[in-house]
Amino acid sequence: MSTTPFRQSMDARSFSAGQSFVSGVKLYWHNDLYPAVRNEYDKKVSLMADKPQTPSQVGEVLKDSLLYRYFSWFERHMQRYKYAGRYGLIPWHEQQRTKLEETLKAPVKARVELNPELEMPRYYESCDIHQHPGGVWSDTLAGFVYQRAASTTTPLAGDRHGDMHDRFADIVRKSAPNPQRVLEMGCGFGKTTGPIRNEFPAAEIEAVDLSGPCIQVAAMDVPNVRFRQMNAAETDYPDAHFDVVTSSMLLHEMPPPTVEKTLAEAARVLKPGGKMIHLDFYHFPNPFARFIHYSHGRRNNEPFMEPLAEMDLQSLLTRLGFKNISVEPFEESEGALAAEYASWRFPWTVISAERA
Repeated sequence: MSTTPFRQSMDARSFSAGQSFVSGVKLYWHNDLYPAVRNEYDKKVSLMADKPQTPSQVGEVLKDSLLYRYFSWFERHMQRYKYAGRYGLIPWHEQQRTKLEETLKAPVKARVELNPELEMPRYYESCDIHQHPGGVWSDTLAGFVYQRAASTTTPLAGDRHGDMHDRFADIVRKSAPNPQRVLEMGCGFGKTTGPIRNEFPAAEIEAVDLSGPCIQVAAMDVPNVRFRQMNAAETDYPDAHFDVVTSSMLLHEMPPPTVEKTLAEAARVLKPGGKMIHLDFYHFPNPFARFIHYSHGRRNNEPFMEPLAEMDLQSLLTRLGFKNISVEPFEESEGALAAEYASWRFPWTVISAERA
């Protein structure tokens, strides 16, 4: 994100209108374009003797589809417009830089442990994840931008965007009712940290993330949590220290070797009998849905979505010393898992296990 002032400023009304346009296009993409692509694909496949069994075979069916190209173009460019367009998140926050940077000097800084010397993993700094210019770590305003961007990540939820984090926190509470210590890996700007804090008011909660700007924003919104700039794959916590280790939407942003290191780290810091619960995107059994998911990862600068979905997590977790392993679909909103649900959605999944 540049520190050079933009030549044109915008008022709040114009910014809100621009972002509302993005949300409207996203709804059209989810509710109209996706079912249309699916219907076109189904018609083509109905005439085929050998049905596609893999995502690459699905891609062959759709490679000449103008509708699919239209669908793909919209997905790529509405995200680009959301961040970097004339009424995008980057120019809007840039023109408020001085005011926003002042807010980061608030007393909550005492609950934030920044580590300017922390070496960013190559996979993390070499890709502008989600098409966020400069990534979510390289600029002091990145946490504010990411927080605002996330509000339109699930447009079908509307004003209930936070509901899925509450739903997930409820699952965590039911899995481990009375923990003394909880570790949240990859907490970002605290989207799940708050609901976790609400579920466990008496617990000691630690939250770590590679992004210093994100944990600063998280600390402004979530009380009674210590936020630390730290690599979740290499923490400095003692062995068998936590009753619960959790994360939301972290694993799919790591290459498989780092996923394995992170899960091994969770095993190390968990007490025997401790619970690990992750919310993430995993595996669609349907090859068409899997193709759309994998191609979304490419269009949205999330290169590790596909590798995670192809991992054998149950075998890996068994090898790392976990038992009672569960990999189950997660209903992010009411009715999302119903057979008649026609709009596009991520393969939300809860991955949980117990430290042996």
